[in-house]
Amino acid sequence: MAITTAGDIDPATPVIVGVGQASERLGDADYRGLGEADLAADAARAAFADTGVDPAQVAALIDVAAAVRSFEKSSPASSSPLGRPNNMPRAVAARIGMNPRRAVEEVTGGQSPQHLVTEFATEISLGRTDAVLLFGAEVISTVRAALKQDERPDFTEDLEGQLEDRGYQIAGLTSIDEVKHGVVIPIAQYSLLENARRHRLGLSQSEYASDMGTLFAPMTHVAESNPHSASTHVHSADDLAVPTEENRRVSVPYTRRLVSRDQVNQAAAVVLMSAGAATKAGIDPSRWVFLHGYSDLREPPLLERPDLSRSPAAAAALDAALEMAGIGINDVSSLDLYSCFPIAVSNAADALGLAADDPRGLTVTGGLPYFGGPGNNYSMHAIVEIVDRSRRAPGSFGLVAANGGVMSKYSVGLYSTTPRALAPSTSHAVQAELDVAPRVEISRYADGRATIETFTVLNPDRDDRAGTVIGRLYDGTRFIATADGDALLDLLTGPGDPIGQTVYARSSASRNVVTATRSELDERHPRPAVGFADEYQDLIVRRDGHVLEVVINRPDSRNAISPATNAELDAVFDAYFADPDLWVAILTGAGDKAFSSGNDLAASAGGSGLSMPENGFAGLTARTRLPKPIIAAVNGFALGGGLEIALACHVIVADEKATFGLPEVKVGLVAAAGGLVRLPRVVPPALARDMILTGRRIDAAEALARGLVSRVAPHGEVLDLARTVAQEILAASPVAVRSSISTVARADAEPETVTAVRQSLDVLNTVLVSEDTREGIVAFVQKRPPNWSGR
Repeated sequence: MAITTAGDIDPATPVIVGVGQASERLGDADYRGLGEADLAADAARAAFADTGVDPAQVAALIDVAAAVRSFEKSSPASSSPLGRPNNMPRAVAARIGMNPRRAVEEVTGGQSPQHLVTEFATEISLGRTDAVLLFGAEVISTVRAALKQDERPDFTEDLEGQLEDRGYQIAGLTSIDEVKHGVVIPIAQYSLLENARRHRLGLSQSEYASDMGTLFAPMTHVAESNPHSASTHVHSADDLAVPTEENRRVSVPYTRRLVSRDQVNQAAAVVLMSAGAATKAGIDPSRWVFLHGYSDLREPPLLERPDLSRSPAAAAALDAALEMAGIGINDVSSLDLYSCFPIAVSNAADALGLAADDPRGLTVTGGLPYFGGPGNNYSMHAIVEIVDRSRRAPGSFGLVAANGGVMSKYSVGLYSTTPRALAPSTSHAVQAELDVAPRVEISRYADGRATIETFTVLNPDRDDRAGTVIGRLYDGTRFIATADGDALLDLLTGPGDPIGQTVYARSSASRNVVTATRSELDERHPRPAVGFADEYQDLIVRRDGHVLEVVINRPDSRNAISPATNAELDAVFDAYFADPDLWVAILTGAGDKAFSSGNDLAASAGGSGLSMPENGFAGLTARTRLPKPIIAAVNGFALGGGLEIALACHVIVADEKATFGLPEVKVGLVAAAGGLVRLPRVVPPALARDMILTGRRIDAAEALARGLVSRVAPHGEVLDLARTVAQEILAASPVAVRSSISTVARADAEPETVTAVRQSLDVLNTVLVSEDTREGIVAFVQKRPPNWSGR
C-alpha cells in the first residue's frame, strides 16, 4: 500500500526520491546535438523535478555526485574525439546548481548503475552522506555524426575540484591470450559463450537462432512505446533471427538485430536520500522507493571458467538478492534483465525459471538492442523505469539485473515502495562460496591434436571472415586459437555443430592457430627448420670451434629486444641446443653501453609487445630445459628484460662498469619474464624486493658481492673474460658438464621455476589494462617523466 507517513521509518534508511531520463535522436525536429555533460544535466534536472519539490532545493542538498563511466574513457584504447570535461561529475553539477562535497567517477562495466545504488544506499544507512545524485550519459550517436562534418563541436572543459576517479578496473575481463587472438570486442566474446550454451542444450544452429529471436521479439514491443528508445520498430522472431540483407550475420551465431545498439544519445539519473533528509526536504513519502535486496558478484576470467555456457555468479546474485528481500521470483511484478546479447538474458531467465513469453516481460525499457545500449549506463534507465512502475503499483516489487564485462560482474537490485531498512550485504560470503570452484588450466602455447570446446566467426558471410576457437588439448588444458584455412572456416560457418570436432593446433610467438587437418597445418604453418640462418637482422652470430657467440646487435636502442629480435634469439638457441658440435654459448650486447635494456618499449607502444616466443623472452626465460651452458657477458646496462635474460643463463660475468636493475615499475610494467621469480632466488630476498619495488640499480661490485655475477672484468674486457670461462668449461668433460647442469636444475626445482615464470605472465592481464601502463610507455618513448594516476 502507499506510504502516508515517514514517522516510523529510521531516518538513516536510504530511499530513491527522484528519477529522470533524457534522450535525443538524429533527425528529430528537436535534436540539439548535446554533449555528454549537457544531456546528463537534462536527466538530472528531470530527476530533481521528479521529487515533487523545488529542484533548486534538491540540488542544494546533494552531497555526492557519482557518474557512470562513459565509453569514451572505459579502457586504455578509448578516446574522446570531440573532447570531454576532465571532471564529469562537477561539469554536470555546474550546470544544475550543485556543489557536491564529493565527486565520483565509477569503474567500467554495465553493472555500475546498480552497484552505485547499492554502494551509496549503504553509505547513507551508515550516516556518511544524506543526499546523492547518480547519473550517466552517452552521446555516441552525436559524436559519430559530428565526426563526418567539417565543423565539429568541442566538448572539452577544464574544471577544478576534487574527483575520485576509480579507473577502469577491467583487469580479468580480457586476458592477454584473448587480445593476442583478436577476441577483444563483446560480439566475439559473447558469441563464444552463446555457442557453448547452444551445444549444451543440444540444439541445431537454426533451432537456437529461432530461440534467440523468440526471446528478444517481445522486447521490441516494449521499446516501441518507450519515448526514449533509439528504435521503435516492432520485429517478429524471424525478423530478428533470420539473416537478410538488412539483418546480416555479424558473427556465428548473431545477426545484427540480436546485439546491443550503442549508437545512442541517452542519459538517466537517480536521486538517493536518507529518509530523514527526504522528510526535511518535504518530499512526499508516496514517492519513496526502497532497496529491499541487492547483490554484487563476479565470475573468474573467461578462459578459466569451468563451464563457458553458464554464469554461476549471475544465478547466485539473483538468488541472494531475492533471499535478502524475503520474496520469490513469483512475487516480482516487473523486471529488467540486462540484454546486451541473448545469453545474458537466457542465463538469468534460466536461473529464475522464466520463459521468453513471461507475461511480465523480461525488460521494462525495451532492451539494449532496441531501446538502446548507452554504454555502461543502460541499467540506470532500467532503475528509472522500475521506480516508476513501483510507484504506480505501491507495494509491488521490481527487479533490475545489471551485467558487466563478459558476464563477468553482476549486480542485482530489488525495489518496492514498502518501507524496509537496508539489510547488510551478503555478497562477500556468497563470493567466497563461488571462488572455491575449480578453474580450468590454460595452455598459452597450444600444439597438437585438440577438440573444439566452443567457437565463433566474425563476419561469417564476408571475405574477411575471422574465426576463433577455444579448444582442449589431450591433457585437458584449454587454449584459444585463430581458426585458419577454408576447410575449418567452412565448418564453423556451416549449419552443423563443430563443437567436439578434432582440430590441430600449432603455436608461435604471436598466436596459436588451428586447422581442420594435420596436413593443412603443416602446409600452412610449417614448423621452422632448426638451424642457423645465413644472416640475421638483429644479431651477430659467430662460431669458434665448440663455442657459439651471440651478439645482440641493436646498439642504437641499447640492444633492446623487439619481437623480431625475440624470434631470432629463439631460433638461434634452438639451433645451439640441437648442434652436437657446439658445447658452450656466450650471449652479449653490441658496443659497450648495454648488454640489453630489455623490452623495446617503442615496439610495445605500437601494440606489438604481446609477441613473445613460447620459450620466453630472448628465447630463454621460459625454456623448460637449457641442456648446455650459456654465459651472459654483461657489458653495460642489464636492465629489465636484459637482467631477466642474464638470470636465465648459467653463468653471468660482468664489465666493471656494468649495472643491473628491474626498472619496470617506473614505466608502469612488471618484470614478468622471470625477474619476479628468479631474482629473489639469486640475491638476498631483501635486496631483490628493493630492486623490484623501487627499480633500484646495483653496480658490478655489489652484484659480485651479492652473488648475482661470478666474475668481474676490467672495463672493455668482459667478452674476453667470457671466452676464458668458456675455455675452462671446454676443458671439462662435455658429458659431465651437461649432467651437472641437469642435476643442478633438478635440485633447484627448475620445473617449478619455469612454471612460476610462465604463471607470472598472468600479472600482465592486470597491468596491460591500466592507465599507468599506457602512460609509462608513452612517457618513455617521449622521453619525459610519467604522470601516474594510480589506476
